[in-house]
Amino acid sequence: MSYPLAKLPPLDLVRGFVAVGRRMSITLAAQDLHVTQSAVSRQIRALEAHLGVPLLVRGFRSVSFTSEGAQLFRMADVWLSQLGDLTEQLRAPERRTPVTVTTTIGVASLWLLPRLGAFQAAHPHIDVRVAADNRLIDIDRESVDIAIRYSLRDQVPDTAAWMFGESVVPVAHPSLNARELDARELQRHVLLEFDDPTRPWLQWSEWLNTRGLNRARAKGTLRFNQYDQIVLAALAGHGIALGRVALIAPMLADGRLQAVGGQAARATEHAYWLVRNARRSTPDADVVAQWLMEQAAATARDLPGESSSDNGASDAAAPAPLGF
Repeated sequence: MSYPLAKLPPLDLVRGFVAVGRRMSITLAAQDLHVTQSAVSRQIRALEAHLGVPLLVRGFRSVSFTSEGAQLFRMADVWLSQLGDLTEQLRAPERRTPVTVTTTIGVASLWLLPRLGAFQAAHPHIDVRVAADNRLIDIDRESVDIAIRYSLRDQVPDTAAWMFGESVVPVAHPSLNARELDARELQRHVLLEFDDPTRPWLQWSEWLNTRGLNRARAKGTLRFNQYDQIVLAALAGHGIALGRVALIAPMLADGRLQAVGGQAARATEHAYWLVRNARRSTPDADVVAQWLMEQAAATARDLPGESSSDNGASDAAAPAPLGF
């Protein structure tokens, strides 16, 4: 038996609470709702009285959740976001709701965006929104339909679909005439470094250490905090980069970049996975997901030693559990 509707808290009280939770500030929540600060405070107190539990811990110019408040916010925030999406759709039925795809900035710039033109030509009735972000965002809270995750297998849901693997090889513009890297050759070149120590397999220090070149010195180092910047610097001939083969395959194929000294690509344990939001399963999202998997299959075919059966892939891009 469902809970009686008459006993549910009023929507205005829940809306005020979620506004505070999103900003963790009563003052800023009042600004978002276009009401006074005291009005928001009254809403929170009324909601706490209705539920019979405290929801916020009030400090000096700060608020934080109680355990009950955190639990309510996680559910109510998602619910109000979905209600907002539906409200917008009902008010403007002629407005198409885009399919939102999130991934890292590097994957969006180097792999996804170059392919979107072909998708738009084939599916002009479907709008796609790309949300590039290096944070692991909550796809429910951010109203995301599809996520392309770059991670280990045990860090994605069981229903995530394997797209393609990751392999790394030193690359440079042909004009640098970079030969097999040894201590002497390194002295001739600048290394393009991805300034992200959480990914050591993309760091020159690890690559050099595994080859006994940890004491060798390069001509110099340029550091970048976004991977697509490294690729642009390599294309401009500014130095040698550790190329992520799946993302730069077209540049290797047409000769804009070359593997240094014929070096073979080295596989990593990370891979790319497609994750669906079970709460946002729509026909348009199905089309986008299918297209992404087709593009991924084409990418995997071009990579050495890639096959979905070797990587624990699921058979389909099924909806993922909530909260990822």
